[in-house]
Amino acid sequence: MNADKMLDAKGLACPIPIVKTKKAMDGLESGQVLEIHATDKGAKNDLAAWAKSGGHELLKSEEENDVLKFWIKKG
Repeated sequence: MNADKMLDAKGLACPIPIVKTKKAMDGLESGQVLEIHATDKGAKNDLAAWAKSGGHELLKSEEENDVLKFWIKKG
């Protein structure tokens, strides 16, 4: 899946991945996609809830070699 911007949040604990995601999303235009890589297992629920509450769309999430990957489309 193509993304307009990539955020590396590996090794960071909650709530830092969310804080960095919000900051990265602020720099995107509506409709653009942010790809996030995280290792904090809590990020799965946190990012899904954050995207929904912020009017964004979680397009896809997957886990690969203990790295959680998310694609969020800016609302």
